[in-house]
Amino acid sequence: MPKPESFPIETIFVPTKQKKALKPETVAEVAESIMEIGQQEPISIRQDGDRLVLVEGLHRLEACKALGETTILGVLVAAELAQHKPLLAERPEVEAERLKMARLKQLRLEKEAAEAAMGAVKRVDAADASRTRPAKGGRDNPKASPSRTAKPAPKSLSAWINQQKGSGGRY
Repeated sequence: MPKPESFPIETIFVPTKQKKALKPETVAEVAESIMEIGQQEPISIRQDGDRLVLVEGLHRLEACKALGETTILGVLVAAELAQHKPLLAERPEVEAERLKMARLKQLRLEKEAAEAAMGAVKRVDAADASRTRPAKGGRDNPKASPSRTAKPAPKSLSAWINQQKGSGGRY
């Protein structure tokens, strides 16, 4: 690994894409740490013609600027290495974590769907049970009035006709 050197802060160019990732609260934390124990990790920069371009260490660079420093510790990396640095999404451990989270989400959704289905079955069973319970005054109620209880089925057609005449029914 190259040895860290001191670079003038004003000569380091920060690409616009990196500037968008700047978090002021992180800069404040890093500045506080630098004040207490100094800069522990050098930034990475690359040579691009006459200028130096920041590769890694935006928050450290901004913290040093905020503290009024004129120089910063950094290492000069080759342009090829800076170009081929794997993106966060390409790193295997990040991909493994993403897959794990996707599996956990799928399992949670399946569990919720199963619980919802079981809840629906229980509600249907409860509704069916309430429909099949005898109403007040039904056959299972010994205090039911005799007029509301079902009459036994007649054994012949003539018995049925007589039963209908007696109860005022139509035949």
